[in-house]
Amino acid sequence: MAEDKRPLKQFITKWEQETLAPALEQMAERQDNFETVSRIPLKRVYTPAPDQDYQEQQGMPGLFPFTRGVQPTMYRSRFWTMRQYAGFGSAEDTNKRYHYLLEQGQTGLSVAFDLPTQMGYDSDHPMARGEVGKVGVAISSLADMETLFHGIPLDKVSTSMTINATAATLLAMYCVLAEKQGVELKQLRGTIQNDILKEYVARGTYIFPPRPSLRLVTDIIAWCAEKTPRWNPVSVSGYHMREAGATAVQEAAFTLANGLEYCKAAISAGLDINKFAPRVSFFFAAHSHILEEVAKFRAVRRLWARLLRERWNASDKSCRLRFHTQTGGVTLTAQQPDNNVVRVAYQALAAVLGGTQSLHTNSRDEALSLPTQESVTIALRTQQILAHESGVADTVDPLAGSYAIEALTDEIEGRAAGLIQRIEDMGGATVAVERGFMQDAIAESAYRYQQDLEQGKRVVVGVNKYTEETADKPHLLRVDPELGHQRAKALARFRQKRDNKKVESVLAALRQAAKGTTNLMKPVLDAVRAQTTVGEISDALRTEFGEHDHLTT
Repeated sequence: MAEDKRPLKQFITKWEQETLAPALEQMAERQDNFETVSRIPLKRVYTPAPDQDYQEQQGMPGLFPFTRGVQPTMYRSRFWTMRQYAGFGSAEDTNKRYHYLLEQGQTGLSVAFDLPTQMGYDSDHPMARGEVGKVGVAISSLADMETLFHGIPLDKVSTSMTINATAATLLAMYCVLAEKQGVELKQLRGTIQNDILKEYVARGTYIFPPRPSLRLVTDIIAWCAEKTPRWNPVSVSGYHMREAGATAVQEAAFTLANGLEYCKAAISAGLDINKFAPRVSFFFAAHSHILEEVAKFRAVRRLWARLLRERWNASDKSCRLRFHTQTGGVTLTAQQPDNNVVRVAYQALAAVLGGTQSLHTNSRDEALSLPTQESVTIALRTQQILAHESGVADTVDPLAGSYAIEALTDEIEGRAAGLIQRIEDMGGATVAVERGFMQDAIAESAYRYQQDLEQGKRVVVGVNKYTEETADKPHLLRVDPELGHQRAKALARFRQKRDNKKVESVLAALRQAAKGTTNLMKPVLDAVRAQTTVGEISDALRTEFGEHDHLTT
């Protein structure tokens, strides 16, 4: 019994000398150094951290700093929202997919819009040619939005919309549709992404320069705080930066830096932090390194809480970081696509172990095309098996206390905090975006990762190891190439039937409002009620704001 009371350091040294050293002489380790995808060195074995303040660092679920979760009971009370991202072709096509997914047990909707809709072009615009309905649903008018949600009561479902540059217009359409259904706006639940800063960094579906774009984001936050109190007016998204090549640490840091920028903009516009911050949500990726991903989710929760408390003395409710997760699209492979089912399952496990509030699981064929109905069903079943059969939802933060998880949580928080401070020293996220700081850092990380793959330092099964000469070609979903022509004809009929003098009037009012400082949500809503299209509203704002050209910025 006396030996059990030896100091920990002495105990570890004896283990290294008497047990580890002989084992290494017999069989060397697989490689000299082990590290996460973010190049955080991984110790051979983790031991208790000396003098760590449990209450300060980990705490309890539902209590500041929320390391262990934002609710005291987490999934023991309610599973995460199973929100499969979907949208393709016409509004009719996507509406059928939504009804199918809801019938299969999906618990929230998530709308993918096509590129023309995201970029502020109607389906009949020359810039939309060849892109209509390809990577999401084509929405140009309120009539399209009515078709998209036909038979779906908006007071009974939570809807997420991945839309940024045209977020005000699509939110306005959703709200007007709710009014037509007889649903009060205060009943609406859901999220609009509305995170324009990351578009300049990683995704590219921006229209206007950063400053007027930030004004639109702020106007939406202010309007939602008053009119749609259950709606999340912004989903600060690290997912797309991770897709572009960011490490887990960069994803954490750049996302929270953007979140701080939106908070500062809203406060500068006169909003109280505790009026809007409780409805600010986040969106992260879940990749395959389970330990790093779980630690990342715990670290961002804690770091966000501390940042808001230190800077604005925000309330506990405001400090709670709630987030949606999507499994890593960039990790999916065209080679041996069935392997993607396994990747997605592990990534979903990491998201749940990390305490996500909602989850999208990618489909096995998304490296090749939009997912088929069969593939979407497997992806949804992955979540359902995880929820009902794995047992990981039965205990809150089940990996808490793991020496490795706690050490990685601390490490990621520290590294992310350092990056955030660098951005703040520049003047904040907008300045960092304008200088290309985030873009350059992500590009460098993506390059280093690609080098690791090509040199065999990292293995992707089926790509640079365990490859096959031939593989069966799966059935792929194809969007009707004639859809653009069909949509153009439908839009022509739509414009003929409306009051075009009214359209001209509301667009003139929108342009005038854009010249001043008034909140733009009201004139956008007026334009939607007058049957004005996404492209027409965007063009009115283009006239006043101009367009962003990253090559000359």
